[in-house]
Amino acid sequence: MNAADSPRYVVPSAADATAVLRRLARAGWSTREGFALPEGGWDLTATRVLLFGRVPDLDTARLVVLAAARGAGVVAIVDTGADVGRALLADLDRLGPVNRDADDPPEPTAARLVPEQRALLERLANGETIAAAAAAEFLSLRTANRRIAQARDVFGVRTTREAVLAYLRQRQPE
Repeated sequence: MNAADSPRYVVPSAADATAVLRRLARAGWSTREGFALPEGGWDLTATRVLLFGRVPDLDTARLVVLAAARGAGVVAIVDTGADVGRALLADLDRLGPVNRDADDPPEPTAARLVPEQRALLERLANGETIAAAAAAEFLSLRTANRRIAQARDVFGVRTTREAVLAYLRQRQPE
């Protein structure tokens, strides 16, 4: 599992958060209130820890984003119409899909890709090399290779070719 697989919820009420927390606890996630992270290893994906709580200010929003980037699941209670809620959603969206409803169905696999991964896979599907796609997206070759490796993980495939084919099968028409 990678950080893109960790659940990220932004919900408006404690009741919605409770519904999400119960469902994820039954799925094996251990829940903990608050977004401060323990010292130690950077990658938390193997721990299956789910942090939750209210997000009253931008400092707390930064903690939520850091926890999600490190692989923790997050359930943030915040008004998405307020500045703090909009900022939190914008930052979390860069990491991958964010569920905004306690009853959200699972996203299709391709929807779990971050925009950089989708752009790279689209360019590869159009016949560009990884180096050319990286340059066109203003990424280093190393970053592009890392994003493509993460996309392979999302699709559960071993090769870049298989990832491109899986992406083409699932992408949304524009």
